[in-house]
Amino acid sequence: MFLFFKTPTVEPDLSFIGADMHSHLLPDLDDGLKTLDETIDFIRQLQQLGYSKLICTPHIISDIHPNCADTILPKLELVRNALKERQINISIEAAAEYMVDLDMENELLSGRPLLTFGRNLILIEMSYMAASPNMERVIFQLRMNGLQPVLAHPERYGYYYNDFKAYERFKDLGCLLQVNLLSLLGYYGKPAKLTAEKLIKNNMVDLLGTDMHHEKHLTALKELAGKKDFYELLEGKNIRNKALLL
Repeated sequence: MFLFFKTPTVEPDLSFIGADMHSHLLPDLDDGLKTLDETIDFIRQLQQLGYSKLICTPHIISDIHPNCADTILPKLELVRNALKERQINISIEAAAEYMVDLDMENELLSGRPLLTFGRNLILIEMSYMAASPNMERVIFQLRMNGLQPVLAHPERYGYYYNDFKAYERFKDLGCLLQVNLLSLLGYYGKPAKLTAEKLIKNNMVDLLGTDMHHEKHLTALKELAGKKDFYELLEGKNIRNKALLL
């Protein structure tokens, strides 16, 4: 006789997170959403899940997605105007997800303003293939410039799976860590899920992001938001997303 056990479910409610600070919702800027209609539809559904603020962070990767304030901010205004026309009352802002490479470092050293969110937060990432050799220099320089670096989805960098001290090193350098919500569902594989859970249990996660790109992500987020053990994992943890609502 076989017994099948289902994970206990609950009514989805992500209002305890409040603000999403990592998404690719702005249309036709990177590998995220492509049309304004898609963007509005996704925003409606994220609001229904409990979000009251969305911070969009298009990729800035010089040779693939060469975005900047001049490409990102007009798209933000386009979306804001569309939301106003449709009487959708939700706060939306934009920053960027910076790939840490030599081009990004040169931009930082140039003194030109970078796209940030909150009071002084800046979202940075590395390749999934190999760590950025200049990562520590960039973190140091960002902090010297009065910016608070936030490392996007550290649980997805496979080269750290056997080196948990690498995550501790980032914290020691003064870098915040942002875990992707879908990692907790196992969307990116078991190692990413286990690493994300370990980071959370060790109180090393500062922020949670949807990293929303497309319909599959939205469907997976809804599935995660209905799982009771997801809320239990995060209960009592010092997740800072709600501070972004202020």
